[in-house]
Amino acid sequence: MGTEQVAAAQPLLIGVLLLWSSYGKFRDPQQADRTALPRLVGDSRAKLAYQAVAALEALIAVGLLAPPFTAIEAVAAAALGVGFTGFLVYSKVVVPEASCGCAGKSAKPVGYRAIARALLLLATAVLATTATAGWWSAGPALVVLVVEAAVFVMLSGELDRYWLLPIRRFRIRLSHPYAGTASSTTPLAATQRRVLLSPAYRAVDGMLRSDIHDYWDDEDWRYLSYIARYDDRPATAVFAVPHGDSAPESVRVAVVDETSGLTLYRPTVLATTG
Repeated sequence: MGTEQVAAAQPLLIGVLLLWSSYGKFRDPQQADRTALPRLVGDSRAKLAYQAVAALEALIAVGLLAPPFTAIEAVAAAALGVGFTGFLVYSKVVVPEASCGCAGKSAKPVGYRAIARALLLLATAVLATTATAGWWSAGPALVVLVVEAAVFVMLSGELDRYWLLPIRRFRIRLSHPYAGTASSTTPLAATQRRVLLSPAYRAVDGMLRSDIHDYWDDEDWRYLSYIARYDDRPATAVFAVPHGDSAPESVRVAVVDETSGLTLYRPTVLATTG
């Protein structure tokens, strides 16, 4: 598989791409209004210019695909590639909000992918000008077109919904971006809210001298400690919050001596609740 065969294969790919682009323009000529053509040729002539480009693409495509082979069609395709590239660069610089309008509906502004696709089309057309035979004589070199076509697809924003979006959805299903974040443990903020709404908290609120000082889980309970003072003695208020009972009344509290650990105060009613 030599360079001459690879060059001979290019008109097949270019012809198919131009037919696709031409069909998209003929099918929806209103896309012209989203391009930079109104700025370039005027609002009244934009749609006519858009359809003229479509007709030119179709004419060159037929010349590339149908025998006999001549280099004139390849040269015309190369000139079209130069025009496409220049128009897209103009669009990006002068009318950055304009869409490509290359093939099919796309509201995306002209980006580097569209410009790269035009440059790739230009490169393949230039290579095709060196061919001495038609694409039907390319033989095994036609396999190269599979790679080139894949690159064109990757650079075509109009086709993202057919391959890029499904790949992204599949990757998300495989990666499970929230895997490992789920937990059966109650968030600390939720526990604190239960404590603040509880009768137990109201019973010792005047003794507390800090926000949550420490917390830990032990089987069915979560314990929260606060720095406190009881009869001018340093103490710790310990709240016991059951995991399985969300009622504020189920929260219990005890105030213990900071040094000895002896219980200094425990509301009697709350202690016997539950």
